[in-house]
Amino acid sequence: MKVLFLFIDGVGLRAPAKDNPVHAGICPVLCQLIEKNAVHIDACLDTKGLPQSATGQTAMFTGINASHYMGRHCEGFPGPSLRKLIEEGNLFMELARKGLRCRFADAYMVDSVDDLRVRRFKSVTTVMALTQPETISIQDDLLANQAVFHDITRLSLHEKGHAVPVITPQQAAEHLVQVACANDFTLFEFFQTDLAGHSCNYDHACETLKTLDLFLDSVVKLCKTTGMLLILTSDHGNIEDMGTRGHTRNPVPLAAIGPGADDVKNHATSLMDITPRITRLMVPGYTLPVRTVKPVDWA
Repeated sequence: MKVLFLFIDGVGLRAPAKDNPVHAGICPVLCQLIEKNAVHIDACLDTKGLPQSATGQTAMFTGINASHYMGRHCEGFPGPSLRKLIEEGNLFMELARKGLRCRFADAYMVDSVDDLRVRRFKSVTTVMALTQPETISIQDDLLANQAVFHDITRLSLHEKGHAVPVITPQQAAEHLVQVACANDFTLFEFFQTDLAGHSCNYDHACETLKTLDLFLDSVVKLCKTTGMLLILTSDHGNIEDMGTRGHTRNPVPLAAIGPGADDVKNHATSLMDITPRITRLMVPGYTLPVRTVKPVDWA
């Protein structure tokens, strides 16, 4: 089985409203996925306050309630305690232990993995990928069309003066699915939706969603053609409420299409369900090792 996991940052589920750009007039493919192929899952992790990226993504990729572990929601880049939690066990590590080939399809604009290791600030996905360096894509992979840049079209790179051709969302989708066909599990992260939500610029949010939707349209079609399992989810709400710069406590979608889709979705309730379900699906009979995790003592 081959699995393509799309992590779309900052997309929650909310009823139609004048400040909610997540509707069929802007992103019909995403909305159809949510309506017909998704369940609603919790991103708040039974913790007060607004859910945040560091703890939400850690929960997503470890199966552990990172907000309980930290005693709060943590935003931005994971600190030492969360990094330790990720480095002790995560989705890439568990699949690799069973001989499966994983790939983080987002290209880093570096010459080597060593350049990435020395960065002071690292996202949850970067920390996870560094536990399995062979999963990492660098700029040579992007130039060979064997990776995708996080903005999909590479336009932001072009604007910064990088000598890379701008591509269409459809071309990016083709590149991504080609990567996924060469691996057992492939992850692609798109965080422009979260940035657009924070901007409170409704027009910018609409343009971001339109680019994503063109990309999704081709990805969905190609996954159906190849018989690949496509999974899509988010870490917290944001862009669905452009009336606030902050995140929301809205549930997020867990969508799946293809072989094993029902096994991913059925009875899923929170971000913590994602990694255990993927490991069980890809390695029948296998479950994540039980990890005894004590909450951080801040005294």
